[in-house]
Order: sequence, then structure tokens, then C-alpha cells
Amino acid sequence: MRNIIILTNATILIMPEIIVIAHNIRSTHNIGSIFRTCEGFGVKKIIISGYSPYPKQSKDTRLPHLVEKLTNQIHKTALGAETMVPFEYQNIPKLELLKKKGYLIVGLEQDKRSIQINKFEVNMKIALIIGEEVMGLTDDLRNMCDKIIEIPMVGRKESFNVSVATGIALYALFISK
Repeated sequence: MRNIIILTNATILIMPEIIVIAHNIRSTHNIGSIFRTCEGFGVKKIIISGYSPYPKQSKDTRLPHLVEKLTNQIHKTALGAETMVPFEYQNIPKLELLKKKGYLIVGLEQDKRSIQINKFEVNMKIALIIGEEVMGLTDDLRNMCDKIIEIPMVGRKESFNVSVATGIALYALFISK
């Protein structure tokens, strides 16, 4: 099901149902920023996986002082969004289960298979997977993606910060109707 947002000038924008998967993101600040961005775009859920830090959750089995430290650091950039967007932690993202639920697995990565994000045809249900800050998505995860999208770069840098790239991708998925 899609969310429909009606703007004051009678323009209707449609947002697909999106789950964001943040895999092997090192920085608590990037995770916090991803939470805040996902909240702003109405993302259904965030799946945090691999060695990515994540905020406190019910029945948390991590050491209490570690949970408090990570949650506080994430909060610095999430500013409360970490309590608003549903999330779960998975050691390895369960992509096959998401596929069975009708999600198109879309990797955000520079790859020979990549489709420029402005040419990507949006589906009803998307699981957008983002990867590690420097190395991106592993080959294993890329191979499990149904599609891979890429943000065009015109400057001299090769990529955007992972949290910035997530925002750009969500915006592109939001307006490309």
C-alpha cells in the first residue's frame, strides 16, 4: 500500500512503502541521521544489520552501559526520530523473507548493473539497502538485490556520505511518480 500526501497547492505525491536496511554502518551519527531522514519520509521500518550500532530496544541483550552510550550518540543526530521509526536488528538482513512479502530489494551502490536513480521505475514496495561508509555493499548483498540504483556524481568525489545518499535516494523515490 502507498502513502498519499496531498500538498497545499493540490499536487499529489505518492510514496511507495519503503523499508530501509542499514548494513554495516560504523557511525552512530550516520545511523541517527538515517533515522531522522526516514522519519521525515514516512519510511515504514528500518532494519539495522551487521555491525551497525542501534538504539535501545526492548529485551536488549547488550551490556547496559553500551546500550546507553550508543543510544545517546544516535540521539544526537536523530533528535528523537529513533523513538518514532520502528526498527529491528538482524545480524544478516533477511532479504529472502522481504522478497516473499512482495518487496523489491534495491541496493544503493555504484555498480556495473546500476540504474541511474532518475531512470529507476518505482515499485509499490521497496527494501532499500545501504552499506558501509567506505566500501559500500558487499558482493553477496549486491547479488541478492533485484535492482541496484546509483546517484549521479558530477563533482570530483566518488560518492556521498551514506546518510546524505539515503536522503537523496528517498527523495528521488518520493518524487518519481
